[in-house]
Amino acid sequence: MKMKEPFIWDSYSDQPAQLKEKNYKKKMRQKEFFSLLKTFLIASVIVPFSVLMTPFVKRKKINSQTFFCMGVDYQREPQETQMLLDELGVKRILLRFKLWEMQTLEDLKSFAEKNQDKKITLKILQDREHIENLQLLKKDLETIFEELHHLIDLFEIGSTINRAKWGFFSVDEYSRFFQCAFELKKEKFGDIQLMGSGVIDFEYHFSAHTLFNFYKYKYDAIAALLYVDRRGAPENAQMGFSLSDKIALLSTMVWLSPKTKQKLHITETNWPISNTAPYAPTSEHECVSEKLYADYMLRYYLLAFASQQVDSVSWHQLIAPGYGLIDNREGIKKRSAFEVYKFMYHNLHNSQFLRLDIKRGYYVLQCLRNTQLLQIHWSLKETTLKNEEYFDVYTMDGKALKEETLKITSSPLYIYIKDAV
Repeated sequence: MKMKEPFIWDSYSDQPAQLKEKNYKKKMRQKEFFSLLKTFLIASVIVPFSVLMTPFVKRKKINSQTFFCMGVDYQREPQETQMLLDELGVKRILLRFKLWEMQTLEDLKSFAEKNQDKKITLKILQDREHIENLQLLKKDLETIFEELHHLIDLFEIGSTINRAKWGFFSVDEYSRFFQCAFELKKEKFGDIQLMGSGVIDFEYHFSAHTLFNFYKYKYDAIAALLYVDRRGAPENAQMGFSLSDKIALLSTMVWLSPKTKQKLHITETNWPISNTAPYAPTSEHECVSEKLYADYMLRYYLLAFASQQVDSVSWHQLIAPGYGLIDNREGIKKRSAFEVYKFMYHNLHNSQFLRLDIKRGYYVLQCLRNTQLLQIHWSLKETTLKNEEYFDVYTMDGKALKEETLKITSSPLYIYIKDAV
């Protein structure tokens, strides 16, 4: 089945196409005026207060084994997907399911059963029909929960709620949508975990409204689609907030909210890749080279891990010509980022975070891995570091470096310190 017009799914970029009917958008937003007003009023109080409270939020101890998540399309190259997941060794995956494609539920269940050794997040994607018809939503959610509750670790209810092309025109519409899932949980599925909010980008006025309202539901975790690709590098600031600052602020809002457990998951992030139109989800202006894609994504993960405030980050996604680890336009082509993710996971999935030091754009993340001290170095301004005899140094894709002088660039280096512990 297809989305009902005026909503159209773009199978190239794996998202709805832009809504072209401006009169329809205007009409729907006018209808939701009071909800939009509430969003403004709530955010005007909550966001500034959260900024003030950010320094007082303590870091958690993040489980590194389940921090690293991979987004997977269970319908795309299923045999190759399974082989690639086995090669990566990742123990948490995120699947997306379209409510307007209920006929594919058995395919999803079969894929999930093959990956029972992993923690699985299921992101349930909405369409306008299910937003408007809550009885239909309840019926289909009940079917999904009944079939999959024993296989899924977290159900993410709805996604990208602050973009009209995804079907929601207000936070109140989303709250009614999530309330339906929450009531089903209370009535029949007390053991399932429901994740919500689903705001994309640094638009925390919407996040504030999802976290502070009078609806009678609670979240088991908060999902954020925290893209920073339009700002270039993950360290770059938007309105004075770097990625680390954005995470800290959102974590504070979660901490303050009475509606949720203290769990925060980044369920989508990526950078679009140059020369992949029409598969890239943005214009060519925002796209980056494959090398920068690997650099940026690795540094995003390192900064999010160092925050010790995010329970998992999902790379969106494994196979996607415009933004994935694998380009499948002409067979299966691994991008350089595939080896970068694989090496990152190998080194960090069983590590203990110690500290992150930042000095004039030079970053050093320190971890303990199997009783060995691991430092990961990168610098926004190229510099050098002496390669000491007690160093074991590797590039971000796992190649050993023996040079006497190391170039420290924006591409992180892994440095194991021998006999440091």
